[in-house]
Amino acid sequence: MSVFTFDIPRVGAQVFIEPGQTAAEIDTWFSIMNKYGLDICRIRLYESYMRKPDGTWDFTLFDLAYEAAENYNIKVFGTLFPATTFEDVGGFKFPRTYGHLESIADYIKNLISHFKLFKSCAAWVLINEPGSDCIPQDQFSQDKFNEWEKEQPEKNANNKGYHVFHFKEERFLVDYNTWYLKWLADEIYKYDPGSHLHVNNHNIFQNVQEYDFPKWREFLTTLGGSGHASWHFGYFERSQYAMAMSANAEIILSGAGDIPWFMTELQGGNNTYSGYAPMCPTKEEIYQWLWTIIGTGGKGGLFWCLNPRASGYEAGEWAMIDFQNDPSDRLLAASFVANIIRKNPPLFAKAEPVESGINLIYIRESLWIEEKLQAGGIPYEGRNPGGAMKSVLGYFEAFSEMGIQCSIKEINEFDFARDDYHGTTVILAHQTSVPSRQWKNLENFVYNGGKLIVDGLTAYYDENAHCIMKTGFPLENLFGGLIKEFKVVGNLFDFTLSDPNLTLSAHLWRGSILNKTSKSIARSDNEVIATRNTFGKGEVLWMPSMVGLGSRMSEYKNLTMLLNTELNESISTLPFRFKAPQEKMFMKTLKSGNSFITILINKNTGSQKVELEIRDHFIPTVLFADQDGIISRTNIVSISPEETIVIMWN
Repeated sequence: MSVFTFDIPRVGAQVFIEPGQTAAEIDTWFSIMNKYGLDICRIRLYESYMRKPDGTWDFTLFDLAYEAAENYNIKVFGTLFPATTFEDVGGFKFPRTYGHLESIADYIKNLISHFKLFKSCAAWVLINEPGSDCIPQDQFSQDKFNEWEKEQPEKNANNKGYHVFHFKEERFLVDYNTWYLKWLADEIYKYDPGSHLHVNNHNIFQNVQEYDFPKWREFLTTLGGSGHASWHFGYFERSQYAMAMSANAEIILSGAGDIPWFMTELQGGNNTYSGYAPMCPTKEEIYQWLWTIIGTGGKGGLFWCLNPRASGYEAGEWAMIDFQNDPSDRLLAASFVANIIRKNPPLFAKAEPVESGINLIYIRESLWIEEKLQAGGIPYEGRNPGGAMKSVLGYFEAFSEMGIQCSIKEINEFDFARDDYHGTTVILAHQTSVPSRQWKNLENFVYNGGKLIVDGLTAYYDENAHCIMKTGFPLENLFGGLIKEFKVVGNLFDFTLSDPNLTLSAHLWRGSILNKTSKSIARSDNEVIATRNTFGKGEVLWMPSMVGLGSRMSEYKNLTMLLNTELNESISTLPFRFKAPQEKMFMKTLKSGNSFITILINKNTGSQKVELEIRDHFIPTVLFADQDGIISRTNIVSISPEETIVIMWN
């Protein structure tokens, strides 16, 4: 295996290899990649197409691909794909039996020993899209669960004597995913020590509850993801898919921590019968998705697929070339982005996202609880599964319209070990569960200068769905009060603050507060419904109504006004932001040495003129504009509908 590192962001695609293809066809696809500047590819290494019925191996078909990649200087990320049924589109996620585990180990031994010898071999993808939503109903998984359960402390009640849920299956699934990925990594290292290991999570807004990214970092070289609009962006409308890609990218960026990340799968073409939302990406969307990933610190993106598969599910779908092997406008768009990066290698090699200090926190126990307690009935956004994540997305979209990029982190990914949090904000948007292990961390965060914004039913439960607001609220001193009760008000209702004087849209529930040390900043029906509390060197803004999700369901104008007022001191230090919020737009900002890069995307149906708030004096240069985008008077950007414009500032 050749040593591979991401010196600059790369653009590539999956080359789909299957029986029936000729050597000439395979060579043609790699020559197309080379012609259009795609220098990294992914190949799904089907055991079913290599192991013969008598147990011997025939690697000829895939040798042709690795050889062609070598000839055209393209690096291959080989995806492990042990034997499965022809109908299995995405591959199994866990072994089924101990014999199956041994078979997988034998597959890895033969596969790695053979393909590591190719100069084009750059990395191994441990599994295609881990994440299964539930524990498989097979003996192997059940045995693993029983082993795991024996090591867990067993208590029917908490320390106050109340019986609780334990969420054993959910907690096990998190550990089970990590165990299997680590096992695969260890098996690979037996035959290719120190090689580049990668994995692509998928359906991030739902499946993230079973991903323990900090533990994955211990054995991965890079972290990836699948960002298929048709499969994975069900919380968004088509016009919001670029925003969905931005949120997806932020989650992976946080999960990756100190290791690089890139988007392993992007939708490259039309989906006919597969996927949940039939669509074909436009060339403008290809620009938007790739630049969004790069603007979030991603080391590039790979499209599914370069060439369409010919048989099985997805036959004829997803491709970036047509049936005559001619390039689509989507491939030409991807090529254009790749060429811009190659023309500016020092700039993009050093580029890193500019951090705003704003952290949107999701808590996996909140996602578990909202699924566990479902009873059906009238559907409300905040009461259904997804309410907690959509609440986070509400704030994310509001900040995006302000031209500010903020982090989206699972609470275990946030650094609570610092002793100074001035200028740092944590937002807990309808995170119904705040686990007991985090109570002291949140206190220390605020005490040491942090700003905490809380909305919805945040901290209604602990990690076991025990209602801590009923049995001695552990965050009383931090929040400066207690919840009296929550009332269902309606799908949308007005939530009026007095400090600052604003009326927001809220959704479903309104909480009333018995304030102790906090100051009331909103009242309704003679009840306190929002407070501000000083705690140590920091402050807590508590709004026990779903204003993030309510704004997402209506509009963000007043929420952005609130956020601008609350965080003005910290966001005023950012090098670039929108002078005024821009509906259906967002901006990513990178720093590279003494230069900055801003990426603006306009999802409006009309052209926009955007005034930027710029902290210092910079000279702008437009690196990329796929339509007529320009910058004038140093800080006025004119941008067409659906356009992406990339500006370098020196």
